[in-house]
Amino acid sequence: MSDIGNDGIFDLNVLKDVGPATRTSLREAGFRSIKDLVIRGPTDIADATGIAIEKCTILCNQAREILEDVGVYDKPFITANQIYEKRKAEDRVATGSTNLDELLGGGIETRAITELYGEFGTGKTQICHTLCVTVQQNESEDNLSNALYVDTENTFRPERIATIASAREIDPNRALENIIVAKAYNSSHQEVIIQESPNIISLHNVKIMIVDSIVSHYRAEFLGRSFLAERQQRINRLLHILLRIAETCKIAVVITNQIQSSPDTIFGDPHKATGGNVMAHTSTYRLYLKKAGKNRIARMVDSPYHPEREILFTLNEQGIGDPQK
Repeated sequence: MSDIGNDGIFDLNVLKDVGPATRTSLREAGFRSIKDLVIRGPTDIADATGIAIEKCTILCNQAREILEDVGVYDKPFITANQIYEKRKAEDRVATGSTNLDELLGGGIETRAITELYGEFGTGKTQICHTLCVTVQQNESEDNLSNALYVDTENTFRPERIATIASAREIDPNRALENIIVAKAYNSSHQEVIIQESPNIISLHNVKIMIVDSIVSHYRAEFLGRSFLAERQQRINRLLHILLRIAETCKIAVVITNQIQSSPDTIFGDPHKATGGNVMAHTSTYRLYLKKAGKNRIARMVDSPYHPEREILFTLNEQGIGDPQK
């Protein structure tokens, strides 16, 4: 695969005092651009290449400074008003439901992780399929936005994409062509896919990355309390890589999560999201999905600025939509 940043801005060659041998070691370990260095961090680079951690830290700091100079990252100290103006210009991906868009403040936010969790049949995968189509709408022919779908539970269905696209008056074949699908067979494979995704995001103009679901393989492979610490550490590392991908590549990241029951709950909803505090602290926005007859309820559980409230949406031929009044 070619390097990220065909214009040379993000190529490894822009790093100072880095010899051919070091660049070769980095590329052979899968680090194709300075974005990869910032996303993975010094420890990962050292483990993958055998380069001393001190040198890896210098490389990461230099890469981050370059990204600050070209506007990918903010400078270390800026005013709150500058952040506010920048956030107003952030892109959002429409969900297909006006109610859900309003709950999210205009749609799925880029440079953030949006987590959807709930029991089976609440619409998590249907939202993901719909987002793969809506991200392609209202784009010019020469700047078409694509989707990257990481499937860990064998739930991706191209037939559903074709149905949603047809209902939204989009050519189904064209819609399917603009979705990159990566099927993860175990937790280690899932981590490799996530690590290699920045190159795919750049090559295919991806605007939204979906992981459905984030914890499935970890729940199946790390059984019992003796493996709990290792499981949480690996999930934590994966989530932080996803967050850095969202920020560095300026894309929206959507993850689905499973739920587990708390048998000691006497009052209230006994269901809670899997992954514990690691998931809770890393996701930017958390939405809890529930069934309500033929409709579905989405509740904003955690957000840096949204109020905690609920909305109704429904599942239909267009993927998701709003209930008829």
